[in-house]
Amino acid sequence: MLTKTTRINLVDQVILQIESLIESGEWEIGKKIPAEPILVVELNVSRNTLREGIRALCHAGVLTTKQGDGTYVSSGSTLGVAIQRRIQHSSLLDTLEVRNALEQEAARLSAERRTEQDLEKIRFYQGECSSYTKSRDMEGYVAADLKLHQTIVESTGNQMLIDLYAHITESIQESITIFLRKRFTEELPHDEHHQLVEAIAAQDAKEATANVQQFFDELKKVIKMEEM
Repeated sequence: MLTKTTRINLVDQVILQIESLIESGEWEIGKKIPAEPILVVELNVSRNTLREGIRALCHAGVLTTKQGDGTYVSSGSTLGVAIQRRIQHSSLLDTLEVRNALEQEAARLSAERRTEQDLEKIRFYQGECSSYTKSRDMEGYVAADLKLHQTIVESTGNQMLIDLYAHITESIQESITIFLRKRFTEELPHDEHHQLVEAIAAQDAKEATANVQQFFDELKKVIKMEEM
């Protein structure tokens, strides 16, 4: 719910409240936000203050104003927009190296902190990957693979790591999908997550981290060969 602002810097408070509504999912990406008169009343701010806050979020790429139609949510957060812009100016290899660092830490923390419920979800998506491999369903495999790694990250309980990984994965998903299509034109990988999942199940942080590093080392070799 919206709460009335009380501090001096009302524009910043308007921005923070709007960001909070978007990040919580109450204002969904692609949906129109409430009309200006409604927000002015609910936030208890002037029309100019509200417009300044919305203008700042439009500049940041979080909101988009369509002339004669209204203002829409275009991104889940300013962090996501900033990461997406940075990735657009980075090579796939550089971006994957960052993802490697995040996934190694996620694997280590997951092995140390995962619950039995977490492990059950991880194994579920591992099974989904295997199922799509057998049916040679590339799109299904890519989606299941993404969910598997997201579930591992979520099992760490580190919200900042979860947010960072979600944004970087969202931004490079298309590139990864294209790359996987090139790499697995004939056959999808066969249960390539087995060792990682078993290391997490055994709570072997060292083995889990090593497995992620090995995967990305092989991935980097393939990318470099593609670029030659």
